[in-house]
Amino acid sequence: MIQRIQSIWLFLAALALILMLILPFATTKLGNTGLEQSIYTFGTKVTAFGKTNMNLPLLIANIALAIICFINIFNFRKRSFQKRFAIVSILLIIGFAFWCSVYAKELPGGIEGAHFGAGAYLPAIAILFLVLAIFGINKDERLIRSAERLR
Repeated sequence: MIQRIQSIWLFLAALALILMLILPFATTKLGNTGLEQSIYTFGTKVTAFGKTNMNLPLLIANIALAIICFINIFNFRKRSFQKRFAIVSILLIIGFAFWCSVYAKELPGGIEGAHFGAGAYLPAIAILFLVLAIFGINKDERLIRSAERLR
């Protein structure tokens, strides 16, 4: 059922993870040349050359996490399973964010000289949306229990 609030939160979590494909999560300048190297989940990219080095495992993990969050929308009939699936998704996103930070250390000069883009904050936003979805699932369970008591 699309009208349930947890469906909206789960969709927004999936959308935040999809946006990670587009937005860089770290950028640094390459010396005095004026070139910038950006790190995306699909790989590293040097702005002037348009040269991209692919990172396929990170890309697959990002897409898989977005699909997991989206599939969880359709588990609305099994609320306890949906809640456990959201908790597992949170743990996977934490691991994914750690993996992204390890990958960002490959920038020249490390992450000390880098400036973080919007993509660096999207895993935290996705986790926030998943927590809000769990609150919505709990509220839905309380409503169902109270309706069953009235019968």
